[in-house]
Amino acid sequence: MTKAYIVGEVTVHNPEGYGQYAQKVPGTIAQYQGKYVVRGGTSTQLEGKAQGSRRVVIEFPSRAAAETWYHSPEYQAILPLRLAHSQGHIALVDGFDG
Repeated sequence: MTKAYIVGEVTVHNPEGYGQYAQKVPGTIAQYQGKYVVRGGTSTQLEGKAQGSRRVVIEFPSRAAAETWYHSPEYQAILPLRLAHSQGHIALVDGFDG
């Protein structure tokens, strides 16, 4: 089974409001067997233009697990907090099974 990754580039406009989302989301990720690989931290843009100031990569055991998490009632209940306090680009990417 190939792992899958949620990859996000996000710019936070309201840190206090976004903080509410950031406190709640880890529990939903763990519930669906996901784990953070990257969560913020220092980044250096080597090519092109970044689509946000904050980077996030979340690993899931499969594409199905990632999709189930994203569409879960638990995550959908807190998603409006992220959308209200940030802007970004989120992608679901299959891992390389070489």
